[in-house]
Amino acid sequence: MNKLSEVRVRMAPSPTGFFHVGSARTALYNWLFARHHKGKFILRVEDTDVTRSSKEMIQVILDGLTWLGLNWDEGPYFQSQRVQSYNYYVQQLLKNKSVYYCYCRPEDLEKEKQAAYKQKIDWHYDRRCLYLSPAEREEKEKLNIPKAVRFLVPDKPVEYNDIIHGKVRREASDIEDFIIMRHNGMPTYNLACVIDDYEMGISHVIRAVEHITNTPKQLLLYEALGFKKPAFAHLPLILGEDKKKLSKRHGAVSLMSYRDQGFLPEAMVNFLSLLGWSPGSDKEIMKIGEIIKSFSLERINPANAVFDIKKLEWMNGQYIMNLSVEDLSELLKPYVVKCKFMTKEDLDHRRDWFLKICKLMQPRLRVLSDLEKRSRFFFSDDFDYDKSALSKNCNQNTQTMIKKYLISMEDIEPFNADTIEQHLRNFATENNLKARDIIHPVRIFVTGQEGGPGLFETLELVGKDACLKRLKKIIAEDRGSDG
Repeated sequence: MNKLSEVRVRMAPSPTGFFHVGSARTALYNWLFARHHKGKFILRVEDTDVTRSSKEMIQVILDGLTWLGLNWDEGPYFQSQRVQSYNYYVQQLLKNKSVYYCYCRPEDLEKEKQAAYKQKIDWHYDRRCLYLSPAEREEKEKLNIPKAVRFLVPDKPVEYNDIIHGKVRREASDIEDFIIMRHNGMPTYNLACVIDDYEMGISHVIRAVEHITNTPKQLLLYEALGFKKPAFAHLPLILGEDKKKLSKRHGAVSLMSYRDQGFLPEAMVNFLSLLGWSPGSDKEIMKIGEIIKSFSLERINPANAVFDIKKLEWMNGQYIMNLSVEDLSELLKPYVVKCKFMTKEDLDHRRDWFLKICKLMQPRLRVLSDLEKRSRFFFSDDFDYDKSALSKNCNQNTQTMIKKYLISMEDIEPFNADTIEQHLRNFATENNLKARDIIHPVRIFVTGQEGGPGLFETLELVGKDACLKRLKKIIAEDRGSDG
């Protein structure tokens, strides 16, 4: 029974490719709408394209939704398991003569389309199979010629009100008699979508704007089948910063690749929710409860949204900053192990030391994977130096000063941030230097970087032996030269 008294929405991905950010936003908006109205969010997998669908891609979809926290209330349902239902409704359409059999070979029709395209001529199917005589049709049936089922488009325009785009009208002359059942007995997208949405009681169809051309066809099917129609809302495109449709050339577009880089799901949900929708204020960092409370389809901008990776990184950094150090350390451990900085056992053994590193680096991380390039010096002597910074800090005067500082540094006890700072400032005063004259070269010699977290806390965590070793290495390499 079709129950439209409650809000029921669905996410209906096709498992023929990666679960990308566009699909993730569509799922999110459906989920937010359902949660705002205390309705149901249904997951349906549109896997009727048996040659391109795969179990691996289905799992990617499930993993992506789970990572974002978009729990579904029903499903997943699989269209490939519902063919009997589609066949039933096709028979109803045949009875009321809303459809007809088409015996044309797809490859022959494709040749006609291509020929028309080359001549810059519009091509529509000419209904040749509709006008077959009973004898011609009987002959084709005797020969067992494979047949598809085409919908007979009535001679009248299709109009509906899109929640996001307003009034949409399509002339009948712009809609050719479309196939609803393929030669292999599998339904096309339009037929399966309509039947599934009806039988699953979908009240609102919220999907990508690419499907807006399918909606008139589906509305014709709703009418022919006597189904009550849902409301429609077509979401704008997501574009890259070059204002072109988001694709592989813009970097990571697979949702799970963002997870692997170290984006937090809460940040991704916050970012995607604002990618075309506005809460009615300038607020950008929003908890999921706030987003649900404010969410409405009417506040979605029909203009295409731009995917700003820098803004996503900034937002992710804000979420990282709001983590407890303990939670951050748990999220960072897999990256430390993956980079082979430390083993899980070593991390457990040196837990307090690692927590201090996490606290020190927390304000400087935009994504979790930043730890590898920004913090390598904590874990290893094998790191690259910023060549320009090294050159700038490696003149003869600096070398002489560092040699002297190195000797006095060996006497620092205990080797912690406070004593290191006090010692360095005293050394600078005694040698008529400014503290920065020592801080800058020591930082680059010990960490390889010109910038970074507080130097004194950094030196403490790097450890006295490693600091002395690295300073001695630079001096031993005799880089001192003014020209």
